Amino acid sequence: MIPRIHKRGKRTLGLLYYLYGPGTHEEHTDPHLVASWDSQAPDPGRDLQATLRQLQHLLDQPLDNIDARDRPRKHVWHLSVRNAAEDRLLADEEWADIARRMVAAAGIDDPDEAAGCRWAAVRHADDHIHIIATLVREDGYKPDLDHDAARVQAEARLLEAELGLRRLNPGDGTAAQRPTSAERHKAERQQRERTPREELREAVRRAVAGAGGEEEFFDRLAASGLLIRRPVAPSGDLLGYKVALPDDRNKDGEPIFYPGSRLAPDLSLPRIRERWSADAEPDRAPDGRPHRDPRTVPSGPASARRRASTAAWQAVLVIDHGDDASAAAQIAAAGEVLDALAKTSAAHTRKELREAAFAFERASRSHIRAERGHDRALRQAARDLVYSGPALGRGEDGATTAMLIDMVSFLVLAAAHWHGKKEHAQQAAAARQAAEHLRAAYQAAVTAPMGALYQRGRRLAQPLQRQHAAALRTALPGLAEQVLAEPGWYALAATLADAEAAGHDPTALLAEAAARRELDTADSVSDVLVWRLRRMADLPADISTTPLPGPGATAPSAPRTAHTATTRTGQGHGPR
Repeated sequence: MIPRIHKRGKRTLGLLYYLYGPGTHEEHTDPHLVASWDSQAPDPGRDLQATLRQLQHLLDQPLDNIDARDRPRKHVWHLSVRNAAEDRLLADEEWADIARRMVAAAGIDDPDEAAGCRWAAVRHADDHIHIIATLVREDGYKPDLDHDAARVQAEARLLEAELGLRRLNPGDGTAAQRPTSAERHKAERQQRERTPREELREAVRRAVAGAGGEEEFFDRLAASGLLIRRPVAPSGDLLGYKVALPDDRNKDGEPIFYPGSRLAPDLSLPRIRERWSADAEPDRAPDGRPHRDPRTVPSGPASARRRASTAAWQAVLVIDHGDDASAAAQIAAAGEVLDALAKTSAAHTRKELREAAFAFERASRSHIRAERGHDRALRQAARDLVYSGPALGRGEDGATTAMLIDMVSFLVLAAAHWHGKKEHAQQAAAARQAAEHLRAAYQAAVTAPMGALYQRGRRLAQPLQRQHAAALRTALPGLAEQVLAEPGWYALAATLADAEAAGHDPTALLAEAAARRELDTADSVSDVLVWRLRRMADLPADISTTPLPGPGATAPSAPRTAHTATTRTGQGHGPR
């Protein structure tokens, strides 16, 4: 249940015309009154003798009880209460009770003292009601509406439990503005997957991901096909920006523009500029030396994904052990990496990655202000992903995509854990939802590279297989038998053989990989270790053209990997 307090207004009759009218796009059906302050208000919807002006006159009558100078400048209070799509259909009597409890919670009415404002609740759709009230009580006093939004939200949580409705997590006021009912109906008529507001928010987030300044940001917006307005002050300073979809127009045929701040709190121009100002500061490694110039870094999707995996791992350490402002910055920048990854990945992973980025958007903000500058490595990783170009999903590109999704899943779950500790319920839930989409994307990306590793491991000579099994038992005595029973063991054996051929000690490398983070809750310990080892030892992610390290017979076709065959949905940490 989502209660939303709208902006206060001046014209009671104007709002009544909307509530009882057909709606902006004929979406209102059977508008009628379900409750009012005295249960006797006229209903212009179902009573042919009643008029909107009669109802308006009764609602506004308390204004006549006070001097005109004392009347509120905007006296019309407006609350909508909407149920989730999957909720059961409520009867008018249930909506009436909801309305009474909402006005009492907000401070509009006080049934216990028989004092309050005049109000009316109108239903013109199955899933929601609107409440209109006049902000002067009948005794001439004005209601105390401090924190009315928080109070109606708390009441909604109680009503959800009592009525058996979908339970929503309490918010903290940092969420992006939800699409209005009119926007949703319009999107449905136009057969859009998302409303224009949501499409624009996604497009702007992708444009800002890793962007280095205003010029680049606006160039990306223009390249994505958006219409852009940039209001300028008399001094010549840029005041902000507005964006519109070319095919989203009002009744007069004009594009509907949204300012960045109405898309999301962190997409206003001042908040975006905070990222750029932090990027302008000297970036130094932990030893005090400047990081290498990104222009000297090898290009290409595979190398960009490897660097992003390393940056994601470093971000996890900050989220686990850093201060709150630094952790918040890493989580915010993780959203940029997800946006960049969704924008540049192959078709078979793009949909789930896009859904992951869309879900994680809510997790990227909280009341803990991000201290920009600490997120420079992740923002550079997002930039590298964008400028390395799209990955085709084959060979090293496809394998390093699986590697990066594995690591970003770990980062997203670390963010969920951090938000959970801070009691950020909506953000934690959003991060967990993003992790589910990442799990699906990983399964799509990993099939080919992990299948090739499996076949390679099966073809290893028996002495080599026994040697690597012994190394596993030495390094991970508590998990060795579980790993040996997983389908992914052969992929891990092939990786250990590659690491040894590259000059590494497999036992020591395994111990170091296991020490980086617990493994007990992973869906597939072998998958986790494969990507950790290949990243740590700088081994090729795709081995389809690499010679075998030892003789052996050809194996049968690989079965599904542990992720595609034995994933326990919703349990553990998923791919890491």
